[in-house]
Amino acid sequence: MASIKAGRTIRRLLLLGIIAALGFYGWSEYQRMAREHPERFPWTELSLADPIGPFTGDKLAGLGNEPLRCLALVDEVALANNFAPPVANSEPACGYADGISMAALTIAPSPGDLVTACPIAAAMHLWARDVVAPAAATHLGTEVTAFTHLGSYNCRRLYGRTSGNWSRHATADALDISGFVLADGRRLTLLADWDGGSEAEQAFLREVRNGACELFSSTLSPDYNAAHADHFHLAMREEAVGWSACR
Repeated sequence: MASIKAGRTIRRLLLLGIIAALGFYGWSEYQRMAREHPERFPWTELSLADPIGPFTGDKLAGLGNEPLRCLALVDEVALANNFAPPVANSEPACGYADGISMAALTIAPSPGDLVTACPIAAAMHLWARDVVAPAAATHLGTEVTAFTHLGSYNCRRLYGRTSGNWSRHATADALDISGFVLADGRRLTLLADWDGGSEAEQAFLREVRNGACELFSSTLSPDYNAAHADHFHLAMREEAVGWSACR
């Protein structure tokens, strides 16, 4: 009887040892993955030096509640050298204090005149680097040298209505991209090329729209409605963590 109990004890100890070893291995493997691929985990800190991961969009949206954190992040990619003066408005729902000039991302025309809230600038940096650039190389065989736009800050309500919810443009948390200037001299526009461009051009435009959906809280394209026939509406909303609109 004693030998049976001793055998059971040994087996239990062996099982506990195996469980402990597996736990230690699992924890070590997690730490390694978190170090090498922090973009794959929802609780790791966002860095604009990292590639896009499944939780990058949520982390970008959360920057709306952490303006100092956002400004520190864009400093990593030299956007912080382009801080813009705060804008106040008699309408309390309008204005911003975390403006970033988009000159570093080569926005055309008048790049020095375009300012967005910091989370938009951070998302645009990742979109340009990890979505637009590879899509242009794959589908168009060239580079994008500039983005064309219809503006960011605009103290207005949704669709210019006189009442109702305020647009994300009212706080510069939205940017309307109307097209792309290519290194080979072409100029693609959403209005002309979404359905009227070559097969490769249409594939490029749809791929960069889909990639924007992974980063911005709201991505509205010509597929959404006639009001967006000529641009991508790219917006960030700090309360939208875990939710996004992609149309």
